This record gives sequence, C-alpha cells and structure tokens, in this order.
Amino acid sequence: MARERHLDGLFKRLVQTIEASLSATDAARDAVQEILKRGADTGIFFAGVKSRGGFSVELTAQDKEFLRALSIKPDR
Repeated sequence: MARERHLDGLFKRLVQTIEASLSATDAARDAVQEILKRGADTGIFFAGVKSRGGFSVELTAQDKEFLRALSIKPDR
C-alpha cells in the first residue's frame, strides 16, 4: 500500500511536470509570435554541448522539437 501511494505521488508529479513543460512551450511560442507581429526580430541561441571530443554545436532532437513547437524550422 505505501509503495502504491508513493508511486501515485510520482506519477502525479510526472504529469504536472509534463503539463508545465507544454504550457511553457505554448507561452514561448505565443511570445515569439507577438514579437514578430509587432515587427521586431527574435533570435534563439543554443550553447554547444561538451562531449568527449570537445564541444558539439549540433542541435539535439529535443532542441529541434522545441524549435518546431515555436513554428521555427530547425533545418535553416
């Protein structure tokens, strides 16, 4: 019983985290669209990731997914 309650709490926290992440992405997209609508430009910069051989400037799948959520084509 105690284990099930603990898991229920973890699942609840996971759902809340996912919902917050989705809301943040929506808010970011809305903000970018409003900035563009008002005639200003936006830029999003990603820092390189340190790997064994140095730094990588490749976008991760997560980076690309975030950009698509903002209606930005990551392949440009």
